[in-house]
Amino acid sequence: MSAVEQLVPEGFKQTDTGIIPDDWDVFLMDEVTDSLSSGATPFRGNPSFFKGNNRWITSGELKYGVINDTIEKINDEAINKANLKVHPKGTFLMAITGLEAAGTRGSCGIVGKPATTNQSCMAIYPNKKLKSNYLFHWYVYNGEELAFKYCQGTKQLSYTAGLLKTIPVLVPRDTKEQTSIASALSDVDALLTELENLIAKKQAIKTATMQQLLTGKTRLPQFATYTEGADKEKSKGTKPSELGEIPVDWDVCLIDDVVSSLSSGGTPFRGNPSFYKGINRWITSGELKYGVINDTIEKISDDAIKKSHLKVHPEGTFLMAITGLEAAGTRGSCGIVGKPAATNQSCMAIYPNKKLTSKFLFHWYVYNGEELALTYCQGTKQLSYTAGLLKTLPILLPRDTDEQTAIAGMLSDMDSEIQTLEQRLTKTRQIKQGMMQQLLTGRTRLPY
Repeated sequence: MSAVEQLVPEGFKQTDTGIIPDDWDVFLMDEVTDSLSSGATPFRGNPSFFKGNNRWITSGELKYGVINDTIEKINDEAINKANLKVHPKGTFLMAITGLEAAGTRGSCGIVGKPATTNQSCMAIYPNKKLKSNYLFHWYVYNGEELAFKYCQGTKQLSYTAGLLKTIPVLVPRDTKEQTSIASALSDVDALLTELENLIAKKQAIKTATMQQLLTGKTRLPQFATYTEGADKEKSKGTKPSELGEIPVDWDVCLIDDVVSSLSSGGTPFRGNPSFYKGINRWITSGELKYGVINDTIEKISDDAIKKSHLKVHPEGTFLMAITGLEAAGTRGSCGIVGKPAATNQSCMAIYPNKKLTSKFLFHWYVYNGEELALTYCQGTKQLSYTAGLLKTLPILLPRDTDEQTAIAGMLSDMDSEIQTLEQRLTKTRQIKQGMMQQLLTGRTRLPY
């Protein structure tokens, strides 16, 4: 017996794709499919073709899930003129062009409601040896690696029907086991979708809450009425301002009126590697992700802080990005220092005076930052703030800092809830990845 044979456990066998269970097989795609079918794009010169109610799937809509609706729909004439096939519910689809791009390699989906496709999608119809739902999960797990190995093209990596037929597929011989594996993974997918939808709902609720609380349109009960004097227990009214109607006990101030100091950072000399071998946290604008920053990608030495004249900001300091604000995703980006840290020159630390709390400022800027950047930033090639520009920003805030604290506390609680759900989502995705690794290779077997 050879050394390789001795390493194969009982009940398994050695194949070209590795060690697999005795009752699993490695087939070429051609051996487990009845037919392959790509679609087409109806003639764009006829606008009426795209005014129907037939679903038409493009490769960009293959998002590793069930597709129940499409961005565009076509009419019956378009289907006939373009010789398109309407694929039934449950059909497996995969992207076959443009696979050199990350995010497109391995992208696939399942038809949720009857639909046609464009030429960048391939519909695969398995024969009796293979179940579509198993093929879907198997390709989600293996598709990116397969694209690297089997796609061809100089400018654009693509599959042809001929290339697809040569792909090896690892399958349990018993289709009941295929169904059992697919069901287990689909159950996890359902949980992931549920979590994603819940997070989206919570985020929408938070946005609506910010819109109400940070403008004074809705007051927290303890601040909505007078607590003393002739007007005791009466609701507080509003007054006109340059930002519209605001509560009578709120003010529109300039940032210059409510801060004691502004402080930007710097980048230690990259030519001295020892500067980047310390233990001091050093925040860059790319790390301002609308939350608390407890750690940093890079850390710097005490000498780097001293030589670069950097300030170490304490816990609770509000930071905002001040350069490169022309890019979506960077406009309005900000954060709160979780543990003492220095920053680079693209971050501005703002120290409020007694009229403003840092946490209120944080939530106010999360809500208003993008619009403010578009209105106040300057620059030809790169939109940026200067300390002078920042001081001219208008800010709407309650006069009572206790109300600022209460508003910030409510929004922070909502952030914590969303963060907990996001952590659960991440963990569930990791669990699913581990399940795929075990179930789709036969290392772990399910009852069926």
